[in-house]
Amino acid sequence: MLDIKAKQELIKTQELFAITEKLAQTRGELLTQQRILRDILESIASEKPKERLGKQEFFLRNSATTDERIKQLRAKVAELETKQREKIAEVLKLRRFKESLEQLREQAKKRYIEEQDKLEQKQLDETATLSFARESRQSAESADAEDKGAQSMDLTAGLQEKQR
Repeated sequence: MLDIKAKQELIKTQELFAITEKLAQTRGELLTQQRILRDILESIASEKPKERLGKQEFFLRNSATTDERIKQLRAKVAELETKQREKIAEVLKLRRFKESLEQLREQAKKRYIEEQDKLEQKQLDETATLSFARESRQSAESADAEDKGAQSMDLTAGLQEKQR
């Protein structure tokens, strides 16, 4: 599931970059249109009054198209900014979810390691207990064997004295 969320985050991030790039391009186009309009107005304003009148008339007839283009670009910028905010929210949501999954995975890994350590310690304790019990039994058997050997020697010595 973590891999799926990581891939989704990557896809959403790429979509965000595409929207951001398109937004930057549209803003650049809007600024260009505004600059062209401003330059035309400045050039008309710097003309002599006789020449200015004809250019102003031409400009006013064609300015509706330019104004419409600027309005469209502004609307597109606003739309792209909204999409960008939505994508940012989606990416952040996926990132937070992915990070919580990573934390859960780390916690599960830590618990697993702790459980394995406990099992290993339990096994070592059992092995030590069995070894101690075995050594104790062997010591007891050795002591019994020595006692029997000593008794046997005492009996042998006693029998040998009787035979004499």
